[in-house]
Amino acid sequence: MKTAPLLLLLLFILGCNSPEESKTTSTKDAPFMWENATVYFLLADRFNNGNPNNDYNFGREKDGATLRNFMGGDIKGITQKIKEGYFNDLGVNAIWVNPLVEQIHGSVDEGTGKTYGFHGYWTKDWTALDPNFGTMADLGELVKTAHENGIRILLDVVMNHTGPVTEQDPIWDGWVRTDPNCTYQDWESTVKCTLVDNLPDILTESEEEVELPQHLLDKWEQEGRLDKELAELDEFFERTGYPRAPKYYLIKWITDYIKEFGVDGFRVDTVKHTEAGIWGKLYAEALKALKDWKNENPEEKLDDLDFYMVGEIYNYSIYDGLNYTYDGDTAVNFFDEGFHSMINFSLKWELKDKHPDEVFSTYDSLLNKGELKNKSVLNYLSSHDDGNPYDADRTNVFNTAAYLMISPGAAQIYYGDETARLLNAEAEGDAKLRSLMNWDELESDAKRDGYSIKEIHNHWQKLGQFRKNHPAIGAGTHQKISDSPYTFSRSLNHNDFDDKVVVVMEENVKEVDVQAIFEENQKIRNYYTGETANVENGKLRFKKDSRILLLESV
Repeated sequence: MKTAPLLLLLLFILGCNSPEESKTTSTKDAPFMWENATVYFLLADRFNNGNPNNDYNFGREKDGATLRNFMGGDIKGITQKIKEGYFNDLGVNAIWVNPLVEQIHGSVDEGTGKTYGFHGYWTKDWTALDPNFGTMADLGELVKTAHENGIRILLDVVMNHTGPVTEQDPIWDGWVRTDPNCTYQDWESTVKCTLVDNLPDILTESEEEVELPQHLLDKWEQEGRLDKELAELDEFFERTGYPRAPKYYLIKWITDYIKEFGVDGFRVDTVKHTEAGIWGKLYAEALKALKDWKNENPEEKLDDLDFYMVGEIYNYSIYDGLNYTYDGDTAVNFFDEGFHSMINFSLKWELKDKHPDEVFSTYDSLLNKGELKNKSVLNYLSSHDDGNPYDADRTNVFNTAAYLMISPGAAQIYYGDETARLLNAEAEGDAKLRSLMNWDELESDAKRDGYSIKEIHNHWQKLGQFRKNHPAIGAGTHQKISDSPYTFSRSLNHNDFDDKVVVVMEENVKEVDVQAIFEENQKIRNYYTGETANVENGKLRFKKDSRILLLESV
């Protein structure tokens, strides 16, 4: 649609409200729904350093390539920001944290410079946290603090591969394959292969029993927990009847974090690179673990919802529906294997040439009427490993925020989206996406071309709070009201909770026709500015300028 780029550029050109303007609040007691979740994804090492005493471990040095060292962020830093109200002010109700398990002690160069496992995807020991990230006590405090603030915790889990082999990090002999490399021509060449050189692929298809690697046994003995770990494994395999094959060890180790801390869900890495059935087995254990934890900790549980899993099938699109088809052959329904949602990789591309209503209406149809009914997707516009993020230069920030936070489905904020953290740092490869959180720019209200950091942060906060207060945004039905100004409604009835909102995605609109949604004489607030008006002759009239109108009943 050729008019879309012009519309998108015009949505938020002028600044209308001071970043210091206080945020409005809602009196609604809105239920939490994963279909409308606002998920904040962060790399612990890059977010906030709450404990400088754990910055150096295992002989790691600051000798990596640019942005490829451990840089100090940790679990305590996340907890600190929860306590400060940072996430609640942003409307966030779930935090997705990169894998926190112990990483390889050495470093490797995959062609982009010497790199340490700061990102969390190079596991050395699933049963321990990396001390650079923090301790088990730190993780317990994080989950407890999050729950006290109405926030769920999603841990990122990896079952596809171990970390690379280095002089300090032996291969998991008998557990992995080291070739061939994946060619992605069909299911076989996507699953039974290594993603890159020196990233050993776990034999997740195997039902054959294997011994624990000697290096892991030696490590546990040195740490004084060998007997405990072996006893727990004996109990697990006796209870489940599973053979001692690699995938079942991993399922036990990964679900222990639910059993111990009441973690609410998993974001699952590299889903399509592993046999589908493994995820159903993981989910069954995770579901049991969370139910048991909630029964044992009724005072600490946040809700009675079941365990939640969202999957990363690289390049999955909402248009794929239930079945992801591998190049050349096999179609797999991963939703049948415990997944509630998939990360949607297509939204960022749709911004280029589609009118917002084309996207919103299509998503509404797929999620509410099509095969994804009672399922969901997690939308994003930037992430840790997408080399083509939307608005990498942060020149279209207000539009980016509105589009993501108003799209049907759940929304994933990548750390620093809300503060316009640049995604084109001077580094090689995906490291350019993983710079330190720009707290200094937020504190100083740094100026960019046409906006300030506090100004865009305030914009994200308003959108996030409105979304959190109104599950109809992500989980409701969409109905266009008018093309000019572009106006639509979202409506939801969920367990007797009725929610109706109207959004005007153009700036400084002073008169809105709402007769199809709100009743005559009903008092309505524009959440973005806090201004209220009564419906008169089916219309609302406002005086204040506003980047976008977020209309709710008072």
